[in-house]
Amino acid sequence: MQTLKLIYTILSVLFALCCSYQLIYIPIALIGKRRNRNRIQVEGQTHRYAVLIPARNEERCIPDLIRSIRSQDYPQEKIRVFVLADNCTDDTAQVARDCGATVYTRTDPVHIGKGYALSELLRCIRRDEPVPFDGYFVFDADNILAEDFIRQMDRCFSQGNDIVHGYRNSKNFGDSWISAGHSLWFLRSTRFLSGAREEIGSSCHISGTGFLFSERIRQSMEDWPYHLLTEDFEFTVDQVLRGERVAFCEDAEFFDEQPTDLATSWRQRTRWAQGYIQVAFRYVPALFKGAIQGNWSCFDYFITALPGYILSFLSAACRLAILLLPLFTGAATGPDTLSEFLRWIGSAYLTVFLLGAVTTLSERDHILASPVKKILSMITFPLYMATFLPISVLAVFTKPQWSPIPHTVTVRDLQEEKGDLKKVSNF
Repeated sequence: MQTLKLIYTILSVLFALCCSYQLIYIPIALIGKRRNRNRIQVEGQTHRYAVLIPARNEERCIPDLIRSIRSQDYPQEKIRVFVLADNCTDDTAQVARDCGATVYTRTDPVHIGKGYALSELLRCIRRDEPVPFDGYFVFDADNILAEDFIRQMDRCFSQGNDIVHGYRNSKNFGDSWISAGHSLWFLRSTRFLSGAREEIGSSCHISGTGFLFSERIRQSMEDWPYHLLTEDFEFTVDQVLRGERVAFCEDAEFFDEQPTDLATSWRQRTRWAQGYIQVAFRYVPALFKGAIQGNWSCFDYFITALPGYILSFLSAACRLAILLLPLFTGAATGPDTLSEFLRWIGSAYLTVFLLGAVTTLSERDHILASPVKKILSMITFPLYMATFLPISVLAVFTKPQWSPIPHTVTVRDLQEEKGDLKKVSNF
C-alpha cells in the first residue's frame, strides 16, 4: 500500500507540473475577452472562398447550413459551396444540389471518415476549378452560422492568419444533461484554451469544424492528408510542427449539434480518445523535440496529446485503488474508508463544478438555453466528465473505428423551442 501511495504522489506531482499551466489560461482568457472587444476592427478584403461540407446521410440538416451560408452578410459571388456526399444511402446529394451546392459523391466502404471525404473533395475542386480559391472553410452538415460568420473570419484572415478557427457554440445545449455536458466542454475549450492561446500568440486547437485555411496551406499539405480518427487534432498538431499558427476569431460564431443520449456520446468520445492515442503515437516524439527547443505550442500540444491524458487516468485509477483495496483486504474499516472515498469524490466534483460554473457564467450570453437549464448544467457537468474515466479505459482496449453520429436538430426545431435565434440568420 505504501508503494501505491508513493506512485500516486509521484503521478499527482507530475500531473500538476505538466498541466497546471492551463489554470493560468483562465484569467488570461477572461481579461483578454474584455480587451478583444476594444480591438480595432480592420476591414478585410473580399477574398474568394470555397466552403467544404463532407456529409453522410444529412438530408435533414444540410439545407439549414447552406441557407445560413447564403444568408451571410458577405458578397455571395465570392462564396462557392461544395458538398461531398460520402457513402450516403439517402438523398443528401440531391437535397444539396437543390440548395445550390456543387455536389460530388464518393462510395468507399473501406476508407471511411471525414478525413478521406475532405481529401476527395479537395482533389475534385483542384481538378475542376481552374482558378484557386483564396481560402477554404470546413463545416459539418449539422452546423449553422451566425449571419456575420464569414465576414468576421475574413477580417481575421485578412490580418495575415492562414488558419483561423471560429467560436464553437451548440444549438441544442438544453436538450439533455449529455448535450449540456458536451456543450460546456466545447465552450470551455473555446473560451479558456483558444481564447488564452490567441491572447498569448500561441496556436489554437481546431475543434472539429468551423475553420478556415488558405490556399498556401492547402498546397503545403497536398490537399488533406489527415485520416486519423481525430483528423482535426492531427491537422492542428501537424501544422504546429510545420511552424504554422492557428488563430482564434471569437466574433465568428457557429452552432453545431451535440449528442443527447449517453450511448451516442459514449461512442463519439471513445472515438475521440482513440484518435488522441493515434495522434500521440504518430506525433509525440516530434512535439517533444519542439518543446525542448523552446516552442511553446509544441509543449502545449505535447502535454495535450500524451502526458495529460495518461497521468490524469493513472492518478485517478491509483487513487481509487488506494481507497478501495483496504475494503477487500480487510486492512481498514468500512466507514473510515467510505468517508475518505466520499471526500475524494466530493473534492473532484467541486473542482469540475467550479470549472463548469466559471464557463457558464463567462459564456452565459452565448448559451441557447433557459437560466434554469444553465444552472442544472453546472450541477450535472461533473457527472458528464466522470464518464470520461471508463471511456478512457475502453479506448485503450477496443479497436479504433469511425462511425457516423446522427443529426436531427433543425432551425425549425430550435425556433419552436426557443422562439427565435437572434444570432443565427433567419431563413
